[in-house]
Amino acid sequence: MKILIVDNHVLFREGLASLLDNQPDMQIIGEAKSASEGITQAFELKPDLVLIDIGSPKDEGLAAVKTMRIQNPDTQVVIIANHKSDELLFAALRAGATGFLLKNSSFENVIASIRALERGEAALSRSMTRRVVDEFARLCGDLSSIDQVDLDKLTPRELDVLKLLTTDATNREIAENLFITENTVKIHVSNILEKLKLRNRREAANYARRQGLAPTPDDLRSYQSSNINND
Repeated sequence: MKILIVDNHVLFREGLASLLDNQPDMQIIGEAKSASEGITQAFELKPDLVLIDIGSPKDEGLAAVKTMRIQNPDTQVVIIANHKSDELLFAALRAGATGFLLKNSSFENVIASIRALERGEAALSRSMTRRVVDEFARLCGDLSSIDQVDLDKLTPRELDVLKLLTTDATNREIAENLFITENTVKIHVSNILEKLKLRNRREAANYARRQGLAPTPDDLRSYQSSNINND
């Protein structure tokens, strides 16, 4: 496994590189001290695995993860972090990371996690795995608690907006489809979230998809054939 390490702490970076390079099935092909340098090396060297400390600013590191995955989807990216953080964990997974390891993990656990990637598994410490499972269970519980009674609380126009959310349409695009203002769309979305007890548009869209509420061709034609405001 060809590995690139991205970390601004020289001692940690070089120490980890030395330990991994001594493994018979691993080879360190590059080291980078910043996210931007890591992106360049990942593009040029095409490693099998990038171990990256998100560092500061966090957004720059997360953007680097996303860029590396786009540049070479076959490259796996694993975060190495100083401390546990649910926010960073889920942000990293959304950016395309395939693992999240803590710097205080034992070397044996790091090696085992890296080798797990070759078996198609995620490289997560036990505590991080527990957090992912708990969040998944929470989301499933939130969605399963919504039934037809809740849907019946929506007005016909709110139901139209909910259907269009499944297409990942922006407020402007929804407004254009329904011939209403963007501000009206925002009000409808807010009402939908409140009535269905959801936190954001993504949860609403995912719920609607699970319920088969995506707009049909007939729906889209009816939106376009009428400019009557049914707010």
